[in-house]
Amino acid sequence: MQNDKPEIYFIIVVGIMLGLILVGFIITILLLYKRRQQKQEEELQRMRDAYEKEELKSQLEIQENTFKTIGQELHDNIGQMLSVVKLSLSVLPISKEHKAFDQIENSRQILNKAIVDLSNLTKSLHTDRIAQVGLADSIRYECGAISKAGILSVRYDILGDEEHMDDQKSIFLFRIFQEAINNVLKHAMATEVEVILNYLDNRFSMEISDNGQGFNVSEKRHSANSFSGVGLKSIFNRAKLIGAELRIDSKPGEGTRILIELPLEQADN
Repeated sequence: MQNDKPEIYFIIVVGIMLGLILVGFIITILLLYKRRQQKQEEELQRMRDAYEKEELKSQLEIQENTFKTIGQELHDNIGQMLSVVKLSLSVLPISKEHKAFDQIENSRQILNKAIVDLSNLTKSLHTDRIAQVGLADSIRYECGAISKAGILSVRYDILGDEEHMDDQKSIFLFRIFQEAINNVLKHAMATEVEVILNYLDNRFSMEISDNGQGFNVSEKRHSANSFSGVGLKSIFNRAKLIGAELRIDSKPGEGTRILIELPLEQADN
């Protein structure tokens, strides 16, 4: 019986080793399966992100093409008709003593303003012009038009030397600026707006601040990456598509600050 004990111990040790090997094998299989499942989920998420990005890109491209078409139609048709009416009024043989002179002169002034406003609108809608003149000059022109209209007091400043960006980034950043200003005009009840373009430290940033009534950002935020409201969603979507960081700081009664940041080396590609 004593001679059988080593054999029993050996069998027990072998059994334990086989059991440990089996457990280790099962754990390895589970880890490999989990790792493979994680890779599949990451790949599916990457595909979903790529699909959503491509879908968003297509939607925004369609929107830009629509803006361009509308701008061209306004320029070619409405603008031409207004010019014809302006010409017709200018050749009317009416002296200053005529009782209708003041009304006609007033109509001419209104018509001139309408032509200028239409021209400004078509320029801001036309994608090619934004790409041609550049982001800084496009924003400068818009800020000047707003100031001249007396709607808001706009302060515009550029820090550093302007860097060239590809057309898509310039257009999307300009649309972000337009949407932010549109939100100020519609909702903020502000009297002052400050727009700062910063080309320092290998980064581009665009800051748009107002002294309006502000809002609760957490209430507008649906998740970590999206906001409620068409205007804010449009700003977020465009920032996301060009790889820019978006930050919105606002509190009720304290105005709003929108900050868009983008690496200059990325913007130059």
